[in-house]
Amino acid sequence: MFHDQLRFKIPTMRSVFDWNIGTRTLALGKRTFIMGVLNVTPDSFSDGGQYMDTEKAVAHAVTMIEQGADIIDVGGESTRPGAPVAGNGASDKAVVSEKEELNRVIPVITALKQKRRDLVVSVDTYKSNVARAALAAGAEIVNDVSGFRWDPKMPKTLAELKCGAVMMHSRGKPEEWRSLTPAGDIVMLVKRELRDWADVAMMAGVKRERIALDPGFGFGKRFQENYPLLRRFDEFHQLRYPLVVGVSRKSFIGRALAREGKDASLEERLYGTLATETALILKGAHIIRTHDVLACADAAKLADVVS
Repeated sequence: MFHDQLRFKIPTMRSVFDWNIGTRTLALGKRTFIMGVLNVTPDSFSDGGQYMDTEKAVAHAVTMIEQGADIIDVGGESTRPGAPVAGNGASDKAVVSEKEELNRVIPVITALKQKRRDLVVSVDTYKSNVARAALAAGAEIVNDVSGFRWDPKMPKTLAELKCGAVMMHSRGKPEEWRSLTPAGDIVMLVKRELRDWADVAMMAGVKRERIALDPGFGFGKRFQENYPLLRRFDEFHQLRYPLVVGVSRKSFIGRALAREGKDASLEERLYGTLATETALILKGAHIIRTHDVLACADAAKLADVVS
């Protein structure tokens, strides 16, 4: 009887959206969607080099689906801190060429769709031609870490493709992040810029119902700037878009878990990642992008019960 009296329901912060990804709509907000990370890269900060082989990549994707992933996000270029990216005339040999990125992601997307025709596949790219080829291969969502800004053709391309579009916030490019000045009120900055960039995309023809927003934890944010984004995440609901978040194993979690002056390693960040993802679900995140699908899916089931 005493425990029954203690039962309560946390007021929900999460609005419900019918996210139009072209071939279908996803009902976001009734439960948390899990986006499993599949990096087919040699140098991603967490799992680089593990899934360069198409068969291994597909097998890992199938495992993530069985563990509870609703979407598989396939990426062929690392955007870790310091990584060079294309654009503005960049000629660094370390930049992943469009051809190389296509060679990495298209075979995986094609094989995934052949194996699971109903699978929702996202492509993690900021290059419009890669987005176009990935959609032709069966992807339905373009997840652009640049907020459609590093390739000026991306907004028009997405409008033409009529697909789902995740617009993520990034301050500058990875090679610039260590030299960026503090942002002041980081939450206000990210909210304002995401709103402005979404307006630009819609002016280019991208329908509002196809757009989801991601505040971009870690992308051009100093360690201490990520914590206000987490604490005040509910303010992003003011933008009235579905919200995607990716905090999995990121360095600000490692810094918070530091012991004896040493940041937690990637392997030591699981529990901190899980706590952060759970907090974001309780603050209304619609989609969690994660490396650790099973743990996140289990946590989401419990968080959804009380949210």
